[in-house]
Amino acid sequence: MSQKCSVPRMKDLNSLPEQMKAFVRSMHCREYPLLINQPGMCRRNNSAYGLETPMLFIAVKSQVGNFENRQAIRETWGHSGLVKGESNRRIGLVRTVFLLGRQDSSTGPYPDLSNLLDLESQKYGDILQWDFRDTFFNLTLKDVLFWNWIQQYCPTAMFVFKGDDDVFVRTGALLDYLHKQWEEHRLWRVYTNETELDLFVGDVINNAIPNREPSTKYYIPEQFYKGVYPPYAGGGGVVYSGSLALRLKEVSARVRLFPIDDVYLGMCLNKLGLSPSHHPGFLTFDLPETDRGNPCAYRSVLLVHRRSPREMLTLWKQLQDLRNQC
Repeated sequence: MSQKCSVPRMKDLNSLPEQMKAFVRSMHCREYPLLINQPGMCRRNNSAYGLETPMLFIAVKSQVGNFENRQAIRETWGHSGLVKGESNRRIGLVRTVFLLGRQDSSTGPYPDLSNLLDLESQKYGDILQWDFRDTFFNLTLKDVLFWNWIQQYCPTAMFVFKGDDDVFVRTGALLDYLHKQWEEHRLWRVYTNETELDLFVGDVINNAIPNREPSTKYYIPEQFYKGVYPPYAGGGGVVYSGSLALRLKEVSARVRLFPIDDVYLGMCLNKLGLSPSHHPGFLTFDLPETDRGNPCAYRSVLLVHRRSPREMLTLWKQLQDLRNQC
């Protein structure tokens, strides 16, 4: 990047691990050009459905090389189009995008996949790629840049799901849950005049403290952050209202970037005076091992973390075949 960004003054910068140093050097950079955009994402074909806006906008953090994960998601829980709820059968329009940076040569040599990515984007029209290094500590940038994008190109989306490309989501069940939240909000609005729905749901972690072990992936030095983290929803995936996405975009300008994306979302919510809500259906640490192969065990699950592309396809088929059996 040729971009000029001020490097914050931080004592003992050179004593930090390489990834932390790289983060500190670029943490004031928030604007990166889009290499691949989908500006018509929320306009395309929607009139054919008689719907103006997505009920659920799915944003999946992926990397250039993870084609198999993206394809499995397209064929299963991230399918774009009209999706039926599981219990009340109400239909919602779902749109899915994948959020990418560019392959980072500092994490090892990669074969050049840019031509394949262009073909993938032309075929599916669901890739958003920005010109920044796609590293673990830059995952926060994907949230910030995505909020900018959604404000510009899809500001009327009712709900946003943001997750990783190795989670499995029961999208129909999630739509049922969101329809219910929306109905309750509409009833509540009659009595309170509150127009905004401030919903933010996931697997909430309270009173977490920074990891001070320099050899670990999540290491945060004391000079960078002191004290306890605000409540945040742990990795894998969260869902929040579209109106809250726009407020998060605004408030994030006043919250300095933090290298752990889940925690950063908690910081932004905290700045808005909000807390994430815990939902027991978000299993970011998976089901008990004895239940993982039993499709009926997934009845109350909305999200489960760490499924390979093959496991996603298998589980999706099992759950479709199972609708009336448990």
